Amino acid sequence: MEKAIQVKGLQKSYKGLHVLKGVDFEVENGSIFALLGSNGAGKTTIIKILTTLLKQDSGTATINGFDVSAKPDYVRQSISLTGQFAAVDEILTGRENLMMIAKLRHVSNPRQVAVDLLNRLGLYHAADRRVSTYSGGMRRRLDIAMSLIGNPQLIFLDEPTTGLDPEGRIEVWNTVKELVDSGTTVFLTTQYLEEAEQLADRIAILHEGKIIANGTLDELKKLFPPAKEEYVEKQPTLEEIFLTIIDKREEM
Repeated sequence: MEKAIQVKGLQKSYKGLHVLKGVDFEVENGSIFALLGSNGAGKTTIIKILTTLLKQDSGTATINGFDVSAKPDYVRQSISLTGQFAAVDEILTGRENLMMIAKLRHVSNPRQVAVDLLNRLGLYHAADRRVSTYSGGMRRRLDIAMSLIGNPQLIFLDEPTTGLDPEGRIEVWNTVKELVDSGTTVFLTTQYLEEAEQLADRIAILHEGKIIANGTLDELKKLFPPAKEEYVEKQPTLEEIFLTIIDKREEM
């Protein structure tokens, strides 16, 4: 079965600065893949390349079997990108935002599409309220709903819970889980390591332009020093694993 994403030897430089230094990874269909990394590690550059907003210097990247450089139009038709901040019109209502995007994408029956997505994302009760009255979590769910118009096979979520309170974050987590349950593939970047711990099927750590660890949470835990037994065995958090891997890399 074709992978949702296949990346091999990806390299990119900006004005002499080598940002990506041969990145390799794969993402299974219908899974949540989390890419972690410190600021400046190259996460946004990878997303821009995979979503055809930027061209790599070398290496290959395919989305649902389409090369991002050779067939960008085909790639765009099968993906959706949700950035760090909700791209919604606060003057319009939730329903009007969805209908506007549906019309721009030439989707048939925009009104019914809006109704279906409002129900799916738990926003129907606020459908005819201006988005300026929505909470942060509601705005982010509306933003994700807008990304689902056209039924993309793959959704990129770039730090989707930035600035949200704990309740809003949980709302978004539940939405992401529902997307995957319905067969959508999710590529997630986040600064909240607990988020990756809760959501991701696989986690990759990007450091100084390279993937230095890639696996399930259980596989990454094996890279952490054995737990010390006092009265109970303490299991490492993903944050502890991340910092340990980064520290080891910098010592080399």
